[in-house]
Amino acid sequence: MNKLLLISERNKYEMMELLPDEDCTNKLANYFQNFSDQTRIKILSALSIKDLCVNDLSKILNINQTTISHQLKTLKDQDMVEYRREGKILIYRIKSQIINEMMMYAVKSFANAL
Repeated sequence: MNKLLLISERNKYEMMELLPDEDCTNKLANYFQNFSDQTRIKILSALSIKDLCVNDLSKILNINQTTISHQLKTLKDQDMVEYRREGKILIYRIKSQIINEMMMYAVKSFANAL
């Protein structure tokens, strides 16, 4: 009873060759997990408008600096944000325009669904 219904064995193996491996699916899950946290979405949204330091993010989002710093570390570890140093201040920015595009696509999709 382990018979395929809609595809052949050959198609099965061709599909299996194209599917991402375990390591890749883990990385994808971790990456997209960043979009399931409201604080990280707020940070990414603010950074999509302007490069900002922790203090400014904290004031704009009304979230304490420790939380902002912790979430920025998570986003940095996932290669979503980067920073430049201006004296003692770190200025954060979104690392890739693709992140902005994904967020805008989601916002537009959500708005169209209403």
